[in-house]
Amino acid sequence: MLPAQNRLRLPADFSTTLRSGVRVGRRNLVLSACLSSPDAPGRFGFIVSKAVGNAVVRNLVKRRLREIGARLLQEHPAGIDVVVRSLPAAAQADWEELVADMDQAFAVAQRRLAARTRERSGADSATGEARA
Repeated sequence: MLPAQNRLRLPADFSTTLRSGVRVGRRNLVLSACLSSPDAPGRFGFIVSKAVGNAVVRNLVKRRLREIGARLLQEHPAGIDVVVRSLPAAAQADWEELVADMDQAFAVAQRRLAARTRERSGADSATGEARA
């Protein structure tokens, strides 16, 4: 279970992560991630629509995704906000498939965020301008 400090709850937080973050798609989910302040706790949010299945199936998928998110937070505890949108295929996916998809998507998102950060800091130092 994710502690309250590690959950995205406000619609504005979801929107910010979805709009300004990097997006990585896999068979069972789409993961969007953006960097927050380095001292802020890592936070996860989940979107599981009715297209995934009935309430029982949706809740099962959410519980599995939250558990995987909690495990990822143990390895990467701060500085990142993540929104995971499950796709209809997640209803038939077993635990190992969900873990593999989320681990792969998270790793790719981290690489893209790191590249974006290097790109921005490199451009700033090359021009000698300060970023706002």
